[in-house]
Amino acid sequence: MNRIMNYENLRRFAYVNDNVCARPVRGIVLSFFGLNCITMYAADTAEGEFYGEKGILYVVPYYNPWSWMNRQAVTYTDEILDVLFEKYDLDEKVPIVSTGGSMGGQGALVYPVYAKRTPVAAVTDCPVCDMLYHYHDAGHPELSRTFYSAVWNEAEDMETALKAISPLHLIDRLPRIPYHIFHCDEDKAVSIRQHSDKFVKEMKEHGFDITYDVVPGRGHCSLTYRMKLKYAGYILEAVGQGE
Repeated sequence: MNRIMNYENLRRFAYVNDNVCARPVRGIVLSFFGLNCITMYAADTAEGEFYGEKGILYVVPYYNPWSWMNRQAVTYTDEILDVLFEKYDLDEKVPIVSTGGSMGGQGALVYPVYAKRTPVAAVTDCPVCDMLYHYHDAGHPELSRTFYSAVWNEAEDMETALKAISPLHLIDRLPRIPYHIFHCDEDKAVSIRQHSDKFVKEMKEHGFDITYDVVPGRGHCSLTYRMKLKYAGYILEAVGQGE
């Protein structure tokens, strides 16, 4: 199918804060959402205003809520960026930061592997890192249908398909950019031990630039105020606006 997004219809496919974004555009933040999110924003968000005043486009792709950063989600996001780069005549060197929590965190780690424009950093909150473990996790049988929906036609078998969107199994293909992982130690939805602990250990052993912030006493994607500031700080640093 021919690509159908253009600037006039872009708000059907993504939230973009360009109405409140200062010029010139100094960077782009991709914010990938978690499983089952179907929110479409009619007004600018607090995050959009925060980054907009700093000249940073804040983009929330409205991809399939069960996408798990499959091929369609990657090309969908690339297409959004194509529209914005053309609309604002952006230099290809404009920094892009890949961010998100939970499934969005998994997406923020996987997207740089396949993206048309490689992000300069990834910042994630409670990311799913081991897709094979998550698929076989008996505690979350409701997830099986979402994985099947995402990758049923992307490989001959489920294990191969899941490895292609599993950060832990993509370490040899991840670009050499800074990675920032946050994970709450009382997360019941995405086990810190089975996901971020394993991923960060492997990344360090492979010599990646990675920071790991464990958030004590908090549940899934429930950062403290201080950690939220640190999360935003990593993003601003990546686009050259850190302190």
